[in-house]
Amino acid sequence: MKILKPLLLSIICFVALSFSAAAQQDSTGMPGDNFSLQGALAMFKQAGSPEEFEKLINTEDKNVNNLDLNGDGEIDYIKVIDNADKDVHAFVLQVAVSETENQDIAVIELEKTGDTTAMLQIIGDEDIFGEQIIVEASDEGDEVEDGNGQAKGPSANFDEGTRIVVNVFFWPSVRYVYRPVYRPWVSPWRWHHYPNYWRPWRPYAWHVFHPRRAYYHRHYTVVRTHKVVAAHRIYTPRRVSSVTVRTRTTVARNNYKVTRTTKRTVVTGPRGNKVVRKRQNVNVQRQGANAEAAEDRKEKRKGRRRG
Repeated sequence: MKILKPLLLSIICFVALSFSAAAQQDSTGMPGDNFSLQGALAMFKQAGSPEEFEKLINTEDKNVNNLDLNGDGEIDYIKVIDNADKDVHAFVLQVAVSETENQDIAVIELEKTGDTTAMLQIIGDEDIFGEQIIVEASDEGDEVEDGNGQAKGPSANFDEGTRIVVNVFFWPSVRYVYRPVYRPWVSPWRWHHYPNYWRPWRPYAWHVFHPRRAYYHRHYTVVRTHKVVAAHRIYTPRRVSSVTVRTRTTVARNNYKVTRTTKRTVVTGPRGNKVVRKRQNVNVQRQGANAEAAEDRKEKRKGRRRG
């Protein structure tokens, strides 16, 4: 028993250190490491209105927001602004960085595609994530075929080849914004003027926040294609960027490099129909000092092996 106790402690420490190292490798160094796009979509599905959605993403135990863009040691409040045009909505998630500057974090783009069908995507801002990151629901809700053909069933897998999307029309927040009496939500809050429920907390370290936000990844997936085109056209000229944020993230943006490899596979269905599936492997590398340090560590390991 005396031998097993230290052995068990050693195993626990090894697993913890391995997990921490893996999490650090996943970090891009960009502010977007501290915001969960998947979590934001989960909150949008859970909310009954855009106003409630704003409250949920600013709730500590939801593990969606861990941003501190101005570096004051406290989490930033994210306001939501709906830019709407008939059945098209662009919900902007935005932070007041100072009294005179705002920074877009992401935008949820929503379009009605039929009487009881709608689709949406959330796009992470390139100043926050290093590039535009597109996320959408992957395996829940009624599925909709947005190309030629039919699709049935309670769930859908997003795939760049089959172009299947999830119908989000029955999400409570979506039904709410398509009510005839709905007026587009524009958050009334601004720099140093926040709701009574808002209690900012200190940002969590990356190795703490990362596993918490990973909970949302199962039902939401990253894709490479803009599908909600009309909403994206509405949002693009309204995008807001902060000079302060760009200045503070200069090094991280310079170090951020994305390489992609695309694999195409021809899949034959039960009826003989052939579909080309595209799958991309994304590799994020850090250049400059971080890369040099990694090379130094690699060389040291080689030296130990030679010795």
